[in-house]
Amino acid sequence: MTAGIIFEETMQGGFSLGEVEPSAGAEAGLKAGSRLAMHVEVLIDDLATFISDPAHPGRLSGSVDFAPLGMGVTASTGVFQLFSPARADGMGRRMVYELAFNVKGAAYYLAGEKRVFDDPGPDLWRDTTTLYTCLYRGDSTEGEIVGAGILELGVPQLTSLLRTLHTTGDGDLRTLATFGGFFFGELWELYAPLAGGGRP
Repeated sequence: MTAGIIFEETMQGGFSLGEVEPSAGAEAGLKAGSRLAMHVEVLIDDLATFISDPAHPGRLSGSVDFAPLGMGVTASTGVFQLFSPARADGMGRRMVYELAFNVKGAAYYLAGEKRVFDDPGPDLWRDTTTLYTCLYRGDSTEGEIVGAGILELGVPQLTSLLRTLHTTGDGDLRTLATFGGFFFGELWELYAPLAGGGRP
């Protein structure tokens, strides 16, 4: 049996139908009091394989709260990637969260990414807690964008996330340490050069 990791995460923020760009959707959503929450469970079945794969993929499932579509809408399938390359030249990383779900027979696909080191400056907290998100009609990002917004992981949600972090399979404390080393090692590689005012 392999050693894996599982944890839960909730991100929420301003979100609006009829917008195609996350910043505009977040602004319109906040003005109108329209918010979307994404509740996910991340499962990494085999941590060793996860770390060795450049895309660092896992499995995602969960639910979506968004008043125009419904509260607690179940999403049983999804895509998760942690620190996958953001550009062909290897600069920057992405954290990808994608959920597929159905509402009254209509398919929707919620796709978001955290853009890590996409701009100058040591904005570590914002990069790792801000999810730029679009809602697509259909079962992939190939469909029409019908809404957009920005979801955030606040301090209370981060605390809750840490409480849900557990190992699976043959995992033990060493598995948790390996996952922590990978996570913070990636951040160190990206951000440490900024301490001297430079860039990688």
